[in-house]
Amino acid sequence: MLNGKLDFRSDTITEPTEEMREAMKRARVGDDGREGDPTVRELEEYSAQLLGKEAGLFVISGTMGNLVSVLTHTRHGQEVILERDAHLFWTEVAGIAAVGGLLVNRVAGADGIMAAEDVAAAVRPAKLHFPETGLICLENTHNMAGGTVWSVAQMAAVKAVASRHGIPVHLDGARIFNAAVALGVPAKDIAGQTDSATFCLSKGLSAPIGSLIVGTRTFIEAAKKKRQMLGGTTRQGGVIAAAGLVALKTMVDRLAEDHALARRLAEKLSSVAGLEVNLRTVQTNIVRTKVSGLGVPAAKVAELLAKENVHVLAQQADTLRWLTHRHVTAADVD
Repeated sequence: MLNGKLDFRSDTITEPTEEMREAMKRARVGDDGREGDPTVRELEEYSAQLLGKEAGLFVISGTMGNLVSVLTHTRHGQEVILERDAHLFWTEVAGIAAVGGLLVNRVAGADGIMAAEDVAAAVRPAKLHFPETGLICLENTHNMAGGTVWSVAQMAAVKAVASRHGIPVHLDGARIFNAAVALGVPAKDIAGQTDSATFCLSKGLSAPIGSLIVGTRTFIEAAKKKRQMLGGTTRQGGVIAAAGLVALKTMVDRLAEDHALARRLAEKLSSVAGLEVNLRTVQTNIVRTKVSGLGVPAAKVAELLAKENVHVLAQQADTLRWLTHRHVTAADVD
């Protein structure tokens, strides 16, 4: 419970811990657009090491991180392969097209997971009338599929396809640490199947703001230019980077608690007449419930629940999305 609400709308509502607040208060700072901010640099270096990459870049949001990464990998007129219901396609305001000048090739996945052979089939042949495939994007965990997890092997199979064609792979890893906890592997094993990756500090990790891009030093240097173009260079960014460092060092392991509560919630919701829950997809901290059997739209169900102090997201016309996070307890679920 947070501020008297049973709030399952998103893990983005998590508030910083007291340790984060203290770290923000004490943070060493500098102008990150000039000589550099020491705390931002520490966060970037720590993040790169954690994900097994050469360098990192601090950005304001996951959406900015994805756009900066896509712009850095591609050029106008190319095509990007991504899963049909990718966050990059649905909820990033078409930046990939409006800013990147890119065409999207959507590949249908099973529970958000694209088969390597389907990705291979989507790669454009080198013909005069076709756009060139410039990038393949993966999403782990997959939001619209309900927080489903790509295995390292599944990602490696797609990376092998990309390598054969000389195409880079970017990972929208907003919840990569949820994926790592669910798989029981280090996050760097997941990121190791890609050329670049983004991840969020402000979801289950509970930092107030910020995301990271990680990749090779050459890629990150090029990405800095794109970040500057988008107005994403901070000044005394260490004030918020300090919370991110605490988040990475103290909040990853506890994500398993969120996963257990999501499973508990899913099982209880599945027993409610009129609701449909695909328990197979409840792999991390997201639960999706179909409400068609109730005879009213999801938005109306969410409205009625809010009157009972239960706040949930109507993600689609017939679907509610529930997220567990550190402000949700077993008592809240019950």
